[in-house]
Amino acid sequence: MSAPRRAGAAPAARGCVFVDRDGTLIEEVGYLDRPERVVLYPWTVDALRALNRAGLRVILVSNQSGVARGFFSEAVVHDVHRRIAELLEAGNARIDAYYHCPHHPDGSVPDYAIACDCRKPSPGLVARAVREFGIDPTRSFVVGDRWVDVGLARRVGGRGVLVRTGYGAAEERHPPDLLLADAVADNFAGAVGWILRQA
Repeated sequence: MSAPRRAGAAPAARGCVFVDRDGTLIEEVGYLDRPERVVLYPWTVDALRALNRAGLRVILVSNQSGVARGFFSEAVVHDVHRRIAELLEAGNARIDAYYHCPHHPDGSVPDYAIACDCRKPSPGLVARAVREFGIDPTRSFVVGDRWVDVGLARRVGGRGVLVRTGYGAAEERHPPDLLLADAVADNFAGAVGWILRQA
C-alpha cells in the first residue's frame, strides 16, 4: 500500500511517451504539405490505444523545418495534426498534445530561420511539456525513427527507442558516436510493447 500524501503536497510528476510523427506514427512522405497526404501506419491506432489504456500520457514532438524553408505554413502543420487527431479518434485512440518545432537556421523565412532550443535533439519541446503537464522527463520515453529522437531522450534523462520504419532502418546502420538507443523496435507497436514492459 502506498503512503498517504501529505495534505497540500503536489502529486508526483508522471512520465510520458514522447513520440515522433513522420516515419513513426505516419508514413514518411518527405515534406508533408497537405493533411490529405496523412497515412497512419496500420499499427498506430492500436499501439496508441494501448498507451492510453495504460494511463500513459502521449505527446507528439516533431521537427517541421518545412515551415522555415518556406515549403508550407505553420497553419498547415496544425491542419495535419487535426487530421491525425480525427483518424485516431475514429479508432478510440488519442494523443494528448501536439508540439512541433518550425525552425531551422538555414531556413528562408526570416521569422523561422533561427537557431532555437526546440529543434530536436534540443530539449525545448520536452521543457514545454514539463511546464504545461508537470511531466517528469526522467520517467519518460522518446520514440522515433531518427537518432535525434534518441538524442532528445539523452538530453532530458529519459529512455530512447529507435524504430526501423521511416528512416529508422538506415539510421540504425549509422549510429552516432557515443549514442545508443535503449531499445530498437521494428515499428511503433514494438516500441510500445517494450515501453509497457518497462512501465
